[in-house]
Amino acid sequence: MRQTLICLMLPLALAACGSGAKSIWAPDEAVQKAAYVSGKAPSVTLYTVVSTRTGAGGHSGLMIDGTQRVMFDPAGTWYHPYLPERNDVHYGVTERFRKFYIDYHARETYDVIEQTVPVSLETAELLRRRAEAYGAVGKMLCANAVSDILYDAPGLESLPKTYFPVKLEKAFAELPGASYRLYHDKDPDNNHGVLLVQQSNPIFGPTEDDTAAAPRVATAQANP
Repeated sequence: MRQTLICLMLPLALAACGSGAKSIWAPDEAVQKAAYVSGKAPSVTLYTVVSTRTGAGGHSGLMIDGTQRVMFDPAGTWYHPYLPERNDVHYGVTERFRKFYIDYHARETYDVIEQTVPVSLETAELLRRRAEAYGAVGKMLCANAVSDILYDAPGLESLPKTYFPVKLEKAFAELPGASYRLYHDKDPDNNHGVLLVQQSNPIFGPTEDDTAAAPRVATAQANP
């Protein structure tokens, strides 16, 4: 499944909310250089990692697409050396890195649910500012952090504050215009230890052609 990837195996303990509240602060120059504009309409995308065995939620992450696209991955174990990070906010999230994020979390014991809703540019920027100001998130508090960011934002007023990823996912599904996609993967459970370290391969660098990367999914479903 990973012939094209150069991977580093590390003994990480959990798919998702596995890291403590460790502060990381990339320098201004790196953040500014990495800024990626998708050219798409403003939106916010909720990622929910769900156990294939129990249906319980394992992690929540939030991609915000406004004047630039960032990933808020509170208490997450995912990272990439090309993406500067500031306290759980990752900058430079191109399409290729968005797919890496999904691929990292999806495996035989966890599915990934991707839900996107359109928002105004003002709302997207509000959410990004909230994420940037939130600070490093402690383990097991991912859904709480994401719901704090989303809470009472224009157009998202129906979303609750919650500690439970699946509760947030179900509420997100009720938002007007919400899309739904389910990602399966047959990678083994130790997939959580695979970090996408592509430094020796220029195709994964800043000049990548993002349109060439196909998502690694077994199945995808439209919103029922």
